Amino acid sequence: MTQVAAQTPNLRIAIAGLGAIGKSISTTLAKGGVPGVELTAVSAKNHDKAKEFVATLARPVKVLNIADLEKEADLVIECAPAALLPEIATPFLKAQKQVIVLSVGALLFHPELIAMAKEQGGVIHVPTGALIGLDAMIAAAEGKIHSVRMVTRKPPKGLAGAPHLIEHNINIEGLTEAKKVFEGNARDAAKGFPANLNVVVALALAGVGPENTLLEIWADPAVVRNTHTIVVDSDSAKFTMTMENIPSENPKTGRIVAQSVIAMLRKMKSSFKVGT
Repeated sequence: MTQVAAQTPNLRIAIAGLGAIGKSISTTLAKGGVPGVELTAVSAKNHDKAKEFVATLARPVKVLNIADLEKEADLVIECAPAALLPEIATPFLKAQKQVIVLSVGALLFHPELIAMAKEQGGVIHVPTGALIGLDAMIAAAEGKIHSVRMVTRKPPKGLAGAPHLIEHNINIEGLTEAKKVFEGNARDAAKGFPANLNVVVALALAGVGPENTLLEIWADPAVVRNTHTIVVDSDSAKFTMTMENIPSENPKTGRIVAQSVIAMLRKMKSSFKVGT
């Protein structure tokens, strides 16, 4: 008698936050863009606007409070302000479920979430996002990394409202030439630019840590794309990476971030996986 393999159940997804990235991911998943992955619920600050958006999806889903997402999904994608990460992630980690974190910088200030995942059996995923070469960094970290330095240039509107600019009274309005607004390490950058520099935190977590990953940030009216140049020196390779990321509807975030999340979900369900 021929045996028929049991069908693997769909991976149920909840999305917390419906900004430009959350909406893009929701639209792709609702129309079945990733086989074996099903969008089941979303959460947003304004439920009325969220319901209007959900009504446009190929398959409408539930609009819930953050606290109610866990019972509806196996994995939550955090697309919300960084301050909400613990509230979003904790129920899923305690239930031994999965979290995809986009506000990566918040992990530096909430190490208890990483400890919780380890102790409870949950999993935290950090997608590649706007960072090419993350696989190379992870591989280099198996040996000795001597130095990591990154220079970021963004249109001034992409940095507007950052806590570091407000705290230090740095004015970037009406710039006619590039202005350096920060120089320091990844931990300080994550604190001063929580909506802008998740890319450098991912780099730091994959490599030599946030204190030893150095960064310059420039507000540059001459650029129209979020540009990151990274130089890594290690005992296995020396490499330089430059990315010019097209902003999403939110100028603080690149369009490729949503695509990176979709690629991660596709890889989770694939029987053929490329990359470290």
